[in-house]
Amino acid sequence: MQDVATNTVVGLRQSAPAPLSTPSSSYHPNKLPPPKLTDPDRALRALLGRFTSGLAPDALFLAGLDWMVHLEQAPFRRLDLIRLGWHQTMRLWSTIDVPHVPAIQPRPDDHRFLHPGWQAQPFNLLQQAFLLTEEWWEQATCGIPGVKHVNERIVSFTARQAVDMFSPSNVPWLNPEVIEATIQSEGRNLIAGFGNYLKDLHERLSGRPADAATNRVGHDVAVTPGQVVFRNELIELIQYAPVGPKVRPEPVLIVPAWIMKYYILDLSPHNSLIRYMVNEGYTVFCISWRNPGPEMAQTGFDDYRQLGFMAALDAVSALTGAPKVHACGYCLGGTLLTVTAAAMARDGDDRLGTMTLFAAETDFTEAGELQLFINEAQLAFLEDMMAAQGCLDARQMAGAFQLLRSNDLIWSRAIKTYLLGERELPNDLMAWNADATRMPYRMHSEYLTHLFMENDLAEGRFPVDGRPVSVSDIRIPFFVVGTETDHVAPWRSVHKLHLLNDGEITFVLTSGGHNAGIVSEPGHPHRRYRIMTRPAEGRYIGPEEWVQTARQREGSWWPAWSEWLDRHSGAPVPPPPLGDAAKGYPALEPAPGHYVLEA
Repeated sequence: MQDVATNTVVGLRQSAPAPLSTPSSSYHPNKLPPPKLTDPDRALRALLGRFTSGLAPDALFLAGLDWMVHLEQAPFRRLDLIRLGWHQTMRLWSTIDVPHVPAIQPRPDDHRFLHPGWQAQPFNLLQQAFLLTEEWWEQATCGIPGVKHVNERIVSFTARQAVDMFSPSNVPWLNPEVIEATIQSEGRNLIAGFGNYLKDLHERLSGRPADAATNRVGHDVAVTPGQVVFRNELIELIQYAPVGPKVRPEPVLIVPAWIMKYYILDLSPHNSLIRYMVNEGYTVFCISWRNPGPEMAQTGFDDYRQLGFMAALDAVSALTGAPKVHACGYCLGGTLLTVTAAAMARDGDDRLGTMTLFAAETDFTEAGELQLFINEAQLAFLEDMMAAQGCLDARQMAGAFQLLRSNDLIWSRAIKTYLLGERELPNDLMAWNADATRMPYRMHSEYLTHLFMENDLAEGRFPVDGRPVSVSDIRIPFFVVGTETDHVAPWRSVHKLHLLNDGEITFVLTSGGHNAGIVSEPGHPHRRYRIMTRPAEGRYIGPEEWVQTARQREGSWWPAWSEWLDRHSGAPVPPPPLGDAAKGYPALEPAPGHYVLEA
């Protein structure tokens, strides 16, 4: 592996990447269909997917049919729903009699009715009627005997999305906040909102953000000093410059998810986790993944393991000479790290000293609402789309994530931007979120099938080099971070690592979501976390008991991670050079490199 890495780097001394070659995967014996649509039916489904944002109409239809058939066979349940409808009507009537006592309160995460105008008549009746209707549909779509669990969740989710469309907050002349703003500004809010709409429309059509001059990669974000010290057809490896005369002997190798640009961990200087760890006295390396296009359609999951993590680990070991490396994986990168670490443990490769997982799942049985988009029908539909495109388009992927939090990411944003005419000030996290990436056809299909649908990793069936790996084989300490409001990797799902590995696990539960909970720098207001360590061979503690047992602490969890790494590291030593041509890893160009700039 070292010879391969050396030859690759020597041939890539220039700052621009070499022509892309298509990796071949040994992940699964059954090759996926080539990304060429000779079947007219597949071509038609791929075309349909462009209009449905990647959602399979047949999956929604079959789920709805399952619900309707079983509801038809439950006459007494239908009678209960009629009674519930009458009860909801009486609750609404009580609001008319006693307007200062609401019949129902919005959910804590529902911010559509916070304006005081919603408490005055007739707007209070409108919002109360809507919330009661929403509650009725929730009862109508859940708990029907005989309905498959996944179909029940799909129907409930779809009904919630449909009901949300008719919220009075979305109608300008029914929203007191919009009415008040229109009167006070003499309609200028609507003019500004229309301008915002045209601006967003231009961004969607052109594929380029209108505010490209702000939060520029390499100028405003991703500015921690460093050098690209390795490049192949899939990754660039960045080594960051030390800030002091001594560093810990064990380097930190970060594996971000390729569903996102790596600089989520290197935003502005004040909230860069990479800069923070460099300042804490660590030699930090980070993988920057290539943004795949159609030419990478046959790049598989195992290519990401071999050309990604293993190639990077070889480079880190050669450059630092360290016998142990602290490996850190974020989201999908954490899942890849776990697969790789299990294979290394199986094969006797002991170069990893510790493992850190940020919002990364290893068991996918409770992967949250994202599972609504993952079933046989949906996967077949996605494969048809990806076969036509060679990859999953970033906008299609972003649409699914927005639906998971439609109140905040779709409707509330639309009201503020288009009806109130208020444009959110661009910040580094928003700019990163708009800098989306794609997913290769083969890898994404393998990932969804073998992890999300079949849960092969947790059940000991996931093959690496033709043999299955087991998470239980990993015998190094874990530091695992879950976030309280994560819709992508729910923290209870992340916590399931305790069931798969008997080793030492330090688990952290922090406030925030999938991204904001990780980008949680010291000094950030209103941050808190819980932390507790289960020793090796310790007693299992379920997630609910864990929350009750782990003491809550105020502030950022970053210092706790740094202190944990310190306990598993040696005494500081002089830092290694930034790249080493003699070892076959010359400094190719300054960070952030080339791949992160690919659109």
